[in-house]
Amino acid sequence: MSYYFSIIGTRDNPLFEHEFGTSKSGGDGVSRFREEARHMNQFIVHSSLDVVEELQWTNSGLYLKNIDRFQNNHIHCFLTGGNIKFLLLMNPDPTSTTYSAYPPTTPPRQHPSITSRQNTLLANNPSSAQTEEAVRQFMNEVYENWIKAIMNPFYIVNQPVTSPMFRARVAAAARKYL
Repeated sequence: MSYYFSIIGTRDNPLFEHEFGTSKSGGDGVSRFREEARHMNQFIVHSSLDVVEELQWTNSGLYLKNIDRFQNNHIHCFLTGGNIKFLLLMNPDPTSTTYSAYPPTTPPRQHPSITSRQNTLLANNPSSAQTEEAVRQFMNEVYENWIKAIMNPFYIVNQPVTSPMFRARVAAAARKYL
């Protein structure tokens, strides 16, 4: 499974972007998006902002869960108290995207110790309860790191976050939960 994580500011401007693959069930943590899909991910995430704005007034929680779908992409959202949006695009099989014109690549070989039960959990089922819980924990950990990053007196609201430490902590949370 491949992921595209984005933090969107109060002016709908991107503040942070990070791509990664699954690290669970024998994954190597590398995203498998094709080049045209990388550009489309930004549009897909930004198109789901309208759904976020509708849901934020009907939901009292910060984690809005799975809010939108586009083809085989699932978008999850976490909304901060300052109206900053954390959006996670999940794509179970990036080679099967229909907006791609390139021929599919061969799927990566799985480790023989992976059972079929493990395959149906987090790595290949974006709508399961285990996946929702893993995404919620990932978002909560990123939120804690976000609070620490914006407490920096030199950070200006709605400016991109360029801290390598923040990027490393997001990557560590992704490896831990996704």
